[in-house]
Order: sequence, then C-alpha cells, then structure tokens
Amino acid sequence: MKRSSKQVLQALSLGLVLSIGVLPAAAQDNQNSSSGEIKKSGSEAKKAGTSLGHNVKHGRVVRGGKHFGKHVGRSGKHFGRSTKKFVKKVIS
Repeated sequence: MKRSSKQVLQALSLGLVLSIGVLPAAAQDNQNSSSGEIKKSGSEAKKAGTSLGHNVKHGRVVRGGKHFGKHVGRSGKHFGRSTKKFVKKVIS
C-alpha cells in the first residue's frame, strides 16, 4: 500500500504543527509564583480525594488513608511555599 506524496506531506505538517504547539502551552505554566503554588496545592487536594475514594471503593481503606495523607501533605507544602513567596514579595 503506497501513500501518495500529498498524504505524507499532510502527515508531516500535522506532526510539525502539533509538536510546536505544545511548547508555548508548557511555557505558560508558571508555577514559580505564589498563585502557581496555590494552584498546585488545589490540584494535590483533588488528587487526595480521588485517590482516597478510589481505594475505599475497592476496599483498601488503609492504603487510601496513606495516599490521602501523602497528597494532603504535599498540598500543605505547596500552600506554605505560596505563603512564603507572598510574604517575601510584600515585605521587600
């Protein structure tokens, strides 16, 4: 089965466009600011609830509690970092 040159050109151009389109989206993900850290905190809290619910649904209550604690700990870490960055910005 041979592909025509038009199909090959379309596939290559689509691949090029999609590979270039990913770079600017990743560059906009600014997680170094205090608001970025708060966003990370919220996403970790979401992961905590979903992992707990998934594990409890399957009868793994202890494992769910362990994963819940890990995610909540990371969420608190991100929230603390955001508070630190915000206070440093206000003071200086």
